[in-house]
Amino acid sequence: MSTSTIYGYPRIGPRRELKAATEAYWAGRASAEELEATGRTLRRDAWNFLRDAGLGEVPSNHFSFYDHVLDTIALVGAVPERFAAGRGGELDRLFAMARGSADAQPLEMTKWFDTNYHYLVPELGPGTRFRLHPAKPLAELAEAAELGLATRPVLLGPVTFLLLGKPAPGSPAGFDRLSLLDPLLEVYAELLAALRAAGADWVQLDEPAFVLDRGGVPEAREAGVLPEAREASAELDALGRAYERLGRLQQRPKLLVASYFDHLGDALGVLAGTPVDGLALDFTRGGGRNLELLAAAGGLGDRRLVAGVVDGRNVWVNDLERSLGLLATLLGLAGEVVVAPSCSLQHVPLDVKAETGLNPALRPWLAFARQKVAEVVTLARGLAQGREAVELELDANQRVLAERRASGLVVDPAVRERLARTDEHHARRASPHSVRHKAQRARLDLPPLPTTTIGSFPQTPELRKVRAAARRGALDQAAYQARME
Repeated sequence: MSTSTIYGYPRIGPRRELKAATEAYWAGRASAEELEATGRTLRRDAWNFLRDAGLGEVPSNHFSFYDHVLDTIALVGAVPERFAAGRGGELDRLFAMARGSADAQPLEMTKWFDTNYHYLVPELGPGTRFRLHPAKPLAELAEAAELGLATRPVLLGPVTFLLLGKPAPGSPAGFDRLSLLDPLLEVYAELLAALRAAGADWVQLDEPAFVLDRGGVPEAREAGVLPEAREASAELDALGRAYERLGRLQQRPKLLVASYFDHLGDALGVLAGTPVDGLALDFTRGGGRNLELLAAAGGLGDRRLVAGVVDGRNVWVNDLERSLGLLATLLGLAGEVVVAPSCSLQHVPLDVKAETGLNPALRPWLAFARQKVAEVVTLARGLAQGREAVELELDANQRVLAERRASGLVVDPAVRERLARTDEHHARRASPHSVRHKAQRARLDLPPLPTTTIGSFPQTPELRKVRAAARRGALDQAAYQARME
């Protein structure tokens, strides 16, 4: 039998309730209890939606008031010393790490792989001492159970946690974060035992760091002749050691190791050789490489494969016919195939239906989080019951895809005609760089490092007043534009 799942769901709420509640708390207009109540409501509503949509397995612990990596820092007790004596409760300490305080700089923030999501970077050093604080994942597991849902807690995997960190201030040069793996695994073993005792049948451990190019080419890695190759080999060894250790625990749930955003490379074979109970792979990126690697590893035997065939990164409808064919191929490579998006759905908007200003011709082409859940459920039903069970959905989907391919919104005959007339000489410049640089300098007179604004403009009080006046109608568009200029 085949079922369906997701890795995570948008946290912010249909009307950005989480943003409003968090900012109210920061401004002192709301209490911690009110903020936490908003979080509970958003979690409950998401779980109820996922269950009612027909999702076969619902995750928990993917909600966060700020960032899931920051939550992991708190979970394993890797809180930097400068925040240890902070005032207030756990929420205040989390926000202090994220935003800073009067006497402590915040943690560094950087992009979560190649998404627009940002995470707080763990600071890890020889003095880091891990200690489990399991309240959050246990509380969310219990919350869902009160709704009658047996959820799968989602955790950041231990090796990715270390690899995404940076040396803490004062760490010796060349400090190896992976030297902390063994004590960290002790904390994860304790956590897995606690989750199993609390009723979790499965736990998901995310290890997306291994979709990155870990350095070197296979021949160099085998020979160990490049520093990057030696480092990559150490990271793969750490991955295998971690899941060999966790997989052989006596008291644990079943372990699903998840990756996303690309293919796993050498790490797929490493994980397949450990006693974990399932792998989750991205089949939307990487040019089909994960399928090749899975077949080369001999498949997963009777273990679970979570197949990410619905792109969790873009906003377009899935080609259901194509995905169903890929899923049928995967059936021979695992004991159980679970249909899923390629990654957490927090990277897409919530619901197409909420976007009332969309061009009506564009709307059928789009799939946001809610629509992607429906696609996943449809594919799982088609895989389990046969194409005939979802024939109406498949036919409607093919009509939408055909309309998009033929639409004037995406097909411009003039552009296609110009492209058809291009040849090799169009890829060559008419003059060398030295000539072009001189001409550009004479015409543009740019400084040595020309820059533009990247991201949002600062929200000064003056700008806020002008924008508020424009919303009230006190300023027309021309006056507003002039004030902005």
